[in-house]
Amino acid sequence: MEVPEASRILIFGGTGYIGKYMVKASIKLGHKTHVYARPITQQTSPAKLDLHKEFESMGVTIVQGELEELEKIVEVLGQVDIVISALAYPQVLDQLKIIDAIKVAGNIKRFLPSDLGVEEDRVAPLPPFEAVLDKKRKIRRVVEESGIPYTFVSANCFGAYFVNYLLHPHEEKDEIIVYGTGEAKAVFNYEEDVAMYTIKVANDPRTCNRVVIYRPPRNAISQLELISLWENKTARSFKRVHMSEEELVKLTESLPTPKNIPPAILHSLFVKGELMSFEIEDEIEGSSLYPDYKYTAIDELLELFIVDPPKPASASFE
Repeated sequence: MEVPEASRILIFGGTGYIGKYMVKASIKLGHKTHVYARPITQQTSPAKLDLHKEFESMGVTIVQGELEELEKIVEVLGQVDIVISALAYPQVLDQLKIIDAIKVAGNIKRFLPSDLGVEEDRVAPLPPFEAVLDKKRKIRRVVEESGIPYTFVSANCFGAYFVNYLLHPHEEKDEIIVYGTGEAKAVFNYEEDVAMYTIKVANDPRTCNRVVIYRPPRNAISQLELISLWENKTARSFKRVHMSEEELVKLTESLPTPKNIPPAILHSLFVKGELMSFEIEDEIEGSSLYPDYKYTAIDELLELFIVDPPKPASASFE
């Protein structure tokens, strides 16, 4: 199902890790795209400055401002139909300011908050990760109560991010850490596909006031299967070094916040296998909505790492 006409889309966090993919997907699908970004200062990195220039050359309208500037945000909202938040975790609760602005503007046809990970209403991870998800759940409940039309997206694992994290393809290592038994399946979706699906569902009447989970059938794979596939691609052999469930749990209990969050996430994804621990029932499986869209299967993603490997990234929790 293709979008019959262009929408006007505003993306918060559009210069961030997943946000930049969203912006490019929106432009590619023919939408008038706005980005609300922090003001450029002397401390702004050259990479961020280059991204601003790239966006402007693509026809993106960049509005510089802070999330505290309610009047400015309301003014921008008056020029768009759809709002997508790609803000990073430390700014999750700042989305309350966006919601307030949307209520004042009164014209937004769809809001997608910054979920884009596990389906938080269907999992029960260890306390440090649970605390993260509680903040995201709070945003969901506020959106529901506000009456703003929404779509909640669960994108599962960002594929390139986690391939880099698990396999360390940029390093000459002979060992790979396996969390737990390595048999639990997770879902790895390439960031470009996450962005394309998200722009599509934001414009799709079938997804209004629904939860959409990206679980393409060819992207569910265990750590052990992922390592074997990588060995076949690279003609190399890796020693599997297992980190037990007990070790991960102990890290979540002994490390200070926020350092205890990553091991809790690893436990949820790769030990408990929570991404695949439930059947999709009231939610919608995203890839099934667009059968003509050719998503990147995990096998193809690993090929990309051989030809033009995506750069490693790190998540921020503070």
